Amino acid sequence: MSFKVPRGTQDIVPGQSEKWQKIEEIMRRLCNVYRYPEIRTPIFESTELFKRGVGDSTDVVQKEMYTFEDRGGRSLTLRPEGTASIARSYVEHKMFGHPDQPVKMSYIGPMFRYERSQKGRFRQFVQFGVEAIGSKDPAVDAEVIELAMRVYQEAGLKNLKLVINSLGDKEVRDAHREALIEHFQPHIAEFCGDCQKRLEQNPLRILDCKVDAENQLIATAPKLTAYLNEESASYFAQVKAYLDVLGVDYVVDANLVRGLDYYNHTTFEIMSTAEGFGAITTLCGGGRYNGLVEEIGGPESPGIGFAMSIERLLLALEAEEVELDIHNELDLYIVAMDDSAKLKAVELISSFRAKGIAADIDYAGRKMKGQMKAADRLNAKYVIVLGDTELQEDAANVKFMATGEQEKVPFHDLVNYLLSHK
Repeated sequence: MSFKVPRGTQDIVPGQSEKWQKIEEIMRRLCNVYRYPEIRTPIFESTELFKRGVGDSTDVVQKEMYTFEDRGGRSLTLRPEGTASIARSYVEHKMFGHPDQPVKMSYIGPMFRYERSQKGRFRQFVQFGVEAIGSKDPAVDAEVIELAMRVYQEAGLKNLKLVINSLGDKEVRDAHREALIEHFQPHIAEFCGDCQKRLEQNPLRILDCKVDAENQLIATAPKLTAYLNEESASYFAQVKAYLDVLGVDYVVDANLVRGLDYYNHTTFEIMSTAEGFGAITTLCGGGRYNGLVEEIGGPESPGIGFAMSIERLLLALEAEEVELDIHNELDLYIVAMDDSAKLKAVELISSFRAKGIAADIDYAGRKMKGQMKAADRLNAKYVIVLGDTELQEDAANVKFMATGEQEKVPFHDLVNYLLSHK
């Protein structure tokens, strides 16, 4: 019987994992610069957290969650996204009491959604995101958006498009909701079953439907921006002003609504415009979620954040033919001629590794020629051959593979020699 990875998952094997590590390195470095320290939350949470936080009317809750009952009869769910968990942690650990607000956090980890597998989309996927909870300053919105853009730019992407919109406050959303119901009600039978349910639950979600995207009624639906009150319009204008100051280019799209119920005010997506990237162009999405913390039992704590898939980022790099600058060099390979030499090689290699020198030896019982070929395949910078002569002299010839030049170095000085020639 043979086994394969479950549908919608993947193995990230050596040769690929280095790319992931490079991307994660960029993300962590930028989070340090922007002061978004890492938070790590459980992979599963109470199902009710996601129902209340993400929203009962969303596809995520209704169709895509991996939910199970534990032996104590509790309903638990593998996290489909990161924001609800972080909001829960913010409340549970009373971070709202910290003197410095907002509390800024970042995360990288696996998320789980039962959806149709396709290129760049998996049922287990790795998501990077940031959250800033505890401030309603529009400058924070601009900072979060700039950080997301910086990740893609520093990874090497050029073909990017930032789309922003305002969903307004509760008053705006309520007025727009009634207008949408009035608009869609006479013709709702033309729409899919999901949209028929959404009409009363959350009609805004009809605008985000993939099944009925070409229906003319969606194109002619009332625009939320037309309902912005003075406060919401002013807030959106400030966000745009800060983005202008930061030199972040954007396009305003009144149809951008995002797929989770907790969004309000600023919402945004970053898309790839690279040729051949695919029909689904979204790389990253985020927005403001004033009210989410209160929904799960905390005090008033406005927040904003984004989430991006590392799988989608790597796909965009592939579409633009961007090669990541990955340093995975082997400093030294030791070729051992016999068992005595192998014993010395093991001793030496341990001392090299203790000083941060990447070193390796043969574990397959190859002859000298096979070991030299292995050193070449591994792209070793230096090679040392150990035999009777070297053991007697307590010294070895260090060969620089790029030129073939060799230099005789005593065993006791090998570490210093290699460190000085790294």
